[in-house]
Amino acid sequence: MKTIFVTQATAERSWYVIDAEGKPLGRVAVKVASMLRGKNKPTYTPSQETGDYVVVINAEKVAITGRKRQQKMYYKHSGYPGGLKDFNFQELIGKDPVAPLELAIKGMLPKGPLGRKLYKNAKIYAGSQHPHAAQLPVAIDL
Repeated sequence: MKTIFVTQATAERSWYVIDAEGKPLGRVAVKVASMLRGKNKPTYTPSQETGDYVVVINAEKVAITGRKRQQKMYYKHSGYPGGLKDFNFQELIGKDPVAPLELAIKGMLPKGPLGRKLYKNAKIYAGSQHPHAAQLPVAIDL
């Protein structure tokens, strides 16, 4: 058998746009992470970057069910003793409207250099406007 390596010349990478308005946070994150990895293509290879570019719009209007808006907690630590900060979904989306979706997508990608490289192919915007119209992204419906 011959190992196939995907290079920039052989990789066919497309642009997609996903409207997150009214869609559940987890469903949007799963779809984006899967497309970033390239699992929607027959050339998928776990150790290589074969995924597409994904633009997510209306990230601030993502749906979350139940009382998670007040109960879902996010944590960060400064590295110093007593430096643990916690805040709920509502506070986080008030500070940075795209942060909950960013954190959900990052958590679904592999850890390490490949995951960091894949995450750079995700473009997340709070509103409905994005600067990637020249790439002619294809709209994906969830």
